Amino acid sequence: MFGKLMNNYYYGKSGKGDYKRDDLPRNRWQLFWEMLRVRIAGLFRMNLMTAIAFIPMMYVMVVLINTLFAHLVNLSEALSNPEMAEAAAQLAQDSPNQVYSILFSGLIMMIPAILITGPVQAGMAYVARNWARDEHAFVWSDFKDAVKDNWKQALGISAITSVVPLLMLVCWQFYGSMSKTNGVFFIVPQVLTLALGLVWLMSLTFMYPLMVTYKMGFGTVIRNALLLTVGRLPHVAGARLVMLVPTIIAGLVAFFTPYMMYAVMALAGYYILIGNGLARFVYASFTNAVFDRYINPRIAGAQVNRGMSTEEDEFEEDDQPLEENP
Repeated sequence: MFGKLMNNYYYGKSGKGDYKRDDLPRNRWQLFWEMLRVRIAGLFRMNLMTAIAFIPMMYVMVVLINTLFAHLVNLSEALSNPEMAEAAAQLAQDSPNQVYSILFSGLIMMIPAILITGPVQAGMAYVARNWARDEHAFVWSDFKDAVKDNWKQALGISAITSVVPLLMLVCWQFYGSMSKTNGVFFIVPQVLTLALGLVWLMSLTFMYPLMVTYKMGFGTVIRNALLLTVGRLPHVAGARLVMLVPTIIAGLVAFFTPYMMYAVMALAGYYILIGNGLARFVYASFTNAVFDRYINPRIAGAQVNRGMSTEEDEFEEDDQPLEENP
């Protein structure tokens, strides 16, 4: 019985025909959900296969969150104890510097953890791109080939990404201190630095799909990704926020309930099992649509709207000769 169910899952039911043209998705939304249904098992396999590359980053994040949480607990206990009023006041005064020190140390540790994920994300982007537009891709062999072909550019992107959070923190602290002593003018570069860092992080949505889809130089990949991010900023921000929903929920549970450990364990399990693969699939579906709108029409012979029904398909279906029943 179980073998029959698995055969039906992979090969379909006996006597049931393949997709007809009328069954093809007619818009991006239908294509996304249909491909997600078909490829969900593959996303699990790809995520488990690549999870080892993200474990160091997850470990650093857990250590960083636990350290910050412990500091906040100590500060809260000191402030709530009348006998420690003087010590609590000093602790509260030193708290911003301690938080900065904790974040600085954590982001230093994050540099190698983020660095090693670049080539892996390029391989995942290639496989997810093909699946999102209803094209075939082997989980291992196509992933391996994409890593081999794009590891240099991917490593360059992840190298820059690994230092961006640290630079944002240092610049925010530096310009914030300057604004207190030299006037509010320094708030402008403080906010600008934060904005540029966020734009870079959001542009990662496009960088890996661009490098595995088109033959571009390293600088061209970065420039096009930044331009597309600025041009579609609300949509990119929305896609990134949607994929951060599990993290936001876990953070709220951790800080407002006594179940912090369970929240962290659940979040780690989500990313080890499906989180990264699902995010890559969502970003691939989104970037495929953006490329079809802004890039592919400018390339001679480039196919647009792969995986969806077109007017030509409907015309060919209507043009088929009628057959007489035997």
